[in-house]
Amino acid sequence: MGFFKKKTNTKEQSTSPSQTKETSSPNDLKTSLQDNIQFVKDSLGESSDIVIREIRIGQGGSVKAGIFYTDGLTDTPSLQNFIMESLMLDIKGTGLEKKLTPGHNILTALKDFAMTVGEIKDLTNFDDLFTSLLSGDTILLIDGYSEGLVIGNKHWVERGITEPASQTVVRGPREGFSENLRVNTALIRRKIKDPNLWMESKVIGTRTKTNVSLMYIHGVANDKIVNEVRLRLDRIDIDGILESGNIEGFIEDSTYSPFPTVFNTERPDIVAAALLEGRIAILVDGTPFVLIVPALFVQFFQSPEDYYVHTGIGSLIRLLRFFSFVIALLAPALFVAITTFHQVMLPPALLISLTAQREGVPFPAFVEAIIMEVTFEILREAGIRMPRSIGSAMSIVGAFVIGTAAVEAGIISAAMVIVVSITAISSFVSPTYNMAISVRILRFVFMGLAASFGLYGLAIGLVAMILHLCSLRSFGIPYMAPFAPFNVSDQKDTLIVVPIWKMFTRPRLINQTNVVRQQDPASAKPQPPKNEETRE
Repeated sequence: MGFFKKKTNTKEQSTSPSQTKETSSPNDLKTSLQDNIQFVKDSLGESSDIVIREIRIGQGGSVKAGIFYTDGLTDTPSLQNFIMESLMLDIKGTGLEKKLTPGHNILTALKDFAMTVGEIKDLTNFDDLFTSLLSGDTILLIDGYSEGLVIGNKHWVERGITEPASQTVVRGPREGFSENLRVNTALIRRKIKDPNLWMESKVIGTRTKTNVSLMYIHGVANDKIVNEVRLRLDRIDIDGILESGNIEGFIEDSTYSPFPTVFNTERPDIVAAALLEGRIAILVDGTPFVLIVPALFVQFFQSPEDYYVHTGIGSLIRLLRFFSFVIALLAPALFVAITTFHQVMLPPALLISLTAQREGVPFPAFVEAIIMEVTFEILREAGIRMPRSIGSAMSIVGAFVIGTAAVEAGIISAAMVIVVSITAISSFVSPTYNMAISVRILRFVFMGLAASFGLYGLAIGLVAMILHLCSLRSFGIPYMAPFAPFNVSDQKDTLIVVPIWKMFTRPRLINQTNVVRQQDPASAKPQPPKNEETRE
């Protein structure tokens, strides 16, 4: 499988070192400290960042011990102050020093009385030793014992909590996820202080051994969906997971669909809101993007700002996003279809203007649209990959200069430049990058249908797209819910946004066990005081 279950020591060592017997398994730790040190050195190729320190502890320095840690991943001050100092200095002259002699249970004594760090785990085999060592923990081995201790003191340089770059809002929290898994889980815990917020941890990747956490609210999330997520994660068998996108590729329902069936975000407030609705969050160590499942079509048009502003403003902006989606998807195709096959649909004045603009243009409308769309996609990618200080300026100046020069040279008509520009601006309105990419792909398909069959081709393409959307599932939930199947109660948060005191139920298809969010929505309605009460 793609993750490893760590072996635990089910019984404490109660024998003296002389009574300890080595097991026959080559993966188990040896009783000889020198053998363990040599095995670690050979396995890691004498890596320079692996530090191995041999010390003596106990009464008269009668016990040999070895400390292993990875330079750069371990908190060195904590190692010196709370581990080395405790073992070599603090226990001297105390009663504990007498227990650290051959014939006593030294590991238990150290764990119970000497170690002043928070997390300590037992260690019995080399697989767990390498996983913990290369994760930043400190390993303590005692000569004569085929067991050891894993001391949790990870620490490395990391990016702090900053404002999300991919999902910005005018009003709302400014904090975003970072690459540290524990920081990300803490940001969610800070927003949902519920003991039913459960977290399950897995290790995926035979070589990277990436930590992956599954978060959901017990009693709110659908148990069947939770089990399905567990099953899909357990099936992953690969040597490395470097980003949450690798996980997404393994668990999504439809690999070849242009529409995303897994939602990703770097905003903790979006994850918290999704958890309260009964969804499940998947956090991957090393990336600020958290996956949310199940993901529905309407979810990709929702922004956290919709719920932080007045409901009228939020509804207007939501409708504007859907309208921009239609423009970004169909505007070039409509222009190609009408100017190629259906000129009679245009008013005479507009038709004369377009005909005058196209006089001298050597290409048909479809080729014009392809040239402009491909050019804009190149400029968009160049703006993203270039340094930020000049990327945006390069995109704007490049689009303006190329568009103007193409019109003056008679290669492209001015109307086509306007249509492609409006299409490009509309594609940026989408609050999620995944859906914007889907629109960019389908735009070329619709342009090809429009150039081949006119408006009939567009109609065929739209019907095929809608049928495809209705056939999609995200972890068993219909992708087009609550439109198809239609659910009246869930329309409060689709095309428009109703006041938050009216959102007293969770989405019914996602959650079927704990639907009610507030018991008495009528009493939650704002009730301003009457004039008589104000006078008093």
